Amino acid sequence: MTAVMIDLEGTELTDAERELLAHPAVGGVIFFSRNFESQEQLLELVRQTRAAARNPLILAVDHEGGRVQRFRDGFSAIPAMAEIGRYAESESQAQHWAQELGWLMAAEVLALDIDISFAPVLDVNGISEVIGDRAFASKAEQLTPIARAFIRGMHQAGMKATGKHFPGHGSVRADSHIEIPIDERSWEEILATDLPPFIELASCLDAIMPAHVIYPAVDDKPAGFSSYWLQDILRAQLQFNGIIFSDDLGMAGATVAGTMSERAHAALDAGCDMVLVCNDRAGAIEVINAIEPRLEQLKKNVARCYQQLTKPVGMTMNVLRNHPRWHGAQAVLAEMRDAAGKA
Repeated sequence: MTAVMIDLEGTELTDAERELLAHPAVGGVIFFSRNFESQEQLLELVRQTRAAARNPLILAVDHEGGRVQRFRDGFSAIPAMAEIGRYAESESQAQHWAQELGWLMAAEVLALDIDISFAPVLDVNGISEVIGDRAFASKAEQLTPIARAFIRGMHQAGMKATGKHFPGHGSVRADSHIEIPIDERSWEEILATDLPPFIELASCLDAIMPAHVIYPAVDDKPAGFSSYWLQDILRAQLQFNGIIFSDDLGMAGATVAGTMSERAHAALDAGCDMVLVCNDRAGAIEVINAIEPRLEQLKKNVARCYQQLTKPVGMTMNVLRNHPRWHGAQAVLAEMRDAAGKA
């Protein structure tokens, strides 16, 4: 398995995509809403994708809940994570809701033979609109226990958890999809406000995705291209031993690292194990060709990715819907809707 995760154009695999998937540098595919029409169609697309690949693949999706849930029809509508703490009447209820939602989200995604949802969001909600209600809470001490319960539910379903966006995207207004965010706060402020969830949950997380945000008081590079953030802080100080995914290299926040191929090399050099290139086919081709010469060097990293992140064989969706825990999770959704209606 190798170091680039790409996307697909639509609901069926094209000949050009089959050719890309056969490239030795491609080791993952991320799915979007445009790839989904029905569960049956998605299962077939997943089957074709795995069959066309030269390497074993990690298949992924952003399926956090709320406004970031790529698959809708036939899937449970997972609420935005902020609603857990907003409507729960106690800490124990919030943690119960979070655990069951983590299990439900993960179990339904696994039922479609997709390995991971890039979740949970561990950003502390501040002034960032792109984060907003995707975050569990606006204070780390409230966020961390709820996020821990959500991760526990994911693990109980058999899915690995990816914390994002290290070391925190919540305190910058700019959206890294379309701008280059710069967080001017001091290291002490970041350490006190945004880092605690990552510090406390590092041992629970299987993967982390760094932010395309520059923190000039700490380093002049965005976190995802910074060996200081990824090696000195995340690996050495936080003792994180899991997988590091880049965020999408096509985002505006990544442009400071140069051309698409330069971004890929910079992310891998900084400490990322796998880089994502989305919504830019020419860019994806540029990246997979550019890193091919270093595949032998990357082999150990990417083998670790596949070993640590792929899933056991899960239940089918039909079997899942007859599972007592699935019905219990539906009861949690009903409780949350009722609480929201009374608020």
